[in-house]
Amino acid sequence: MDLLPLTFPAIDPVLVEIGPISIRWYGLAYLVGIVAGWRYALYLARLYGGRPASTDIESLVLWITFGIILGGRFGYVLFYELDAYLQKPLSILVLWHGGMSFHGGLVGVTAAIIIFAWKNELPLLKIADIVAPTVPIGLFFGRLANFINGELWGRVTDAPWAMVFPGAGDLPRHPSQLYEAFLEGLVLFVVLVVLVHRQSIRKRLGLITGVFLLGYGLSRITVELFREPDAFLGFLLAGLTMGQILSIPMVAVGIALILRAILAPGDGRQLPTT
Repeated sequence: MDLLPLTFPAIDPVLVEIGPISIRWYGLAYLVGIVAGWRYALYLARLYGGRPASTDIESLVLWITFGIILGGRFGYVLFYELDAYLQKPLSILVLWHGGMSFHGGLVGVTAAIIIFAWKNELPLLKIADIVAPTVPIGLFFGRLANFINGELWGRVTDAPWAMVFPGAGDLPRHPSQLYEAFLEGLVLFVVLVVLVHRQSIRKRLGLITGVFLLGYGLSRITVELFREPDAFLGFLLAGLTMGQILSIPMVAVGIALILRAILAPGDGRQLPTT
């Protein structure tokens, strides 16, 4: 007997509406991710010791927030809908209509960390290793918000957990947003937490960042096999999606950072930790 597809839970994307002000699940996901990441980064700064200290992290959060928003928005414009935004450039500023790119946000955050480390004479890789384990927190809540919004759905499937998404036709599809929340969020967070609590790992600066980049890149490349490509892009070079193409450099940089940390002389004590 054929199983009926699961019913998509019709959750209002707007959590609270007070007059002209609307609080959406997606915006709440960003807020929770940034606040939770900030608190965890404070804990990791104390765990590492030295600098960056808690006061440095307090200042860094604002830089990272701007990096997420600016990088995420301009990354989406550049990677996904450049032609459309060139025709209406002012629409780039209309953030509340959606359109954010994780890979663009990553570039923005990376730039923010580099500038912050340079201005404050702080060890770049140590900051990166403190920030990296916090990123899956935001990814987890962000992908859940994508699911609530009924966007970024998966490809058509006959899997028993398939769902019919509003606006995606009548055929059941993979809930790929939940796959991403699980792999990019929960699994990657657990892996990084286990590693960062080992002193021998913390001494090898760049290793945690490398594992994050490699883990996210592989997770995203895998989930893209189940996620429906953006209709305005489709499949690109060699049948790859934009998400896969943008994730390949992450895998390469992640492997390079891991090898650099592992091949460092001795047990990594020679690397700067303050």
